[in-house]
Amino acid sequence: MVYAPVDVEEAVKRECRRRGYSERTIQTYIYCINRFLKFARKSIDKISKKDVREFLEHLSDKKRAGNTMNTYHMAIRFLFEEVLDKRIWIDIKYSKVPEKLPIVLSKEEVKRLFDAIKNPKHKLMIQLMYGAGLRVSELINLCVKDLELEKGFGWVRGGKGSKDRVFVIAEKLVPSIKELIAREELGPEYYLFCSNRDKKYHMRSLQQIVKKAAKKAKLEKNIGCHTLRHSFATHLIEDGSSVSEVQALLGHKSPETTFVYVHTASPKLIKIKSPLDSL
Repeated sequence: MVYAPVDVEEAVKRECRRRGYSERTIQTYIYCINRFLKFARKSIDKISKKDVREFLEHLSDKKRAGNTMNTYHMAIRFLFEEVLDKRIWIDIKYSKVPEKLPIVLSKEEVKRLFDAIKNPKHKLMIQLMYGAGLRVSELINLCVKDLELEKGFGWVRGGKGSKDRVFVIAEKLVPSIKELIAREELGPEYYLFCSNRDKKYHMRSLQQIVKKAAKKAKLEKNIGCHTLRHSFATHLIEDGSSVSEVQALLGHKSPETTFVYVHTASPKLIKIKSPLDSL
């Protein structure tokens, strides 16, 4: 008979921590397991190998990437083998070729990029784009009325998929944003960032700012504006944010889209050492 813990999440956390897993791994496993249990719609002691196979086949039918499939598979196996003490082996065929991971900057590289931008308004634009995980189009379409500066957040209006979403505003950027609004006498309906011709910036202009700064900072990676969004998400995962939290901030429709940032996060945060170090 399968051991069925009263609180599955707590049992998974306890076993993961006993093995020294990082909090990022723990949150990822719990997320995957909860998605599986929701799909199965059965009590934990009634779940079978067939349910696991059907769930993984469901993900495969949805063309989930190999890395994502592996993550789900490992989480479910951990639940069965390490928590429920039930051996399970699922021989399901899916692509194990890893998806092409996005290019991301380290936090130190992000600082170097900022330092290479001397124009205060340009620097503020790039800092906000990184600090909020905004797409270029979302940044240049921001209006003053979309900001709740005293509360530390703003709104993307009609973003990708024509959906509104909230974004965070870094505390250290609030004084600079207020100063910009006052200096340029921007009313609620005005775009936050206007060019010298009182028009919103063009996407190409932002790309050029980033490219020039990257070159000046001697960053060898081939980066663009979207690299800042990838870096924002990766750094959130590294700092302990859950996949679901990052998904909401990025405005992703599917959580699987956000999973890629679990793989781009720094390996240094994983409590695993090479066996060579113990020789």
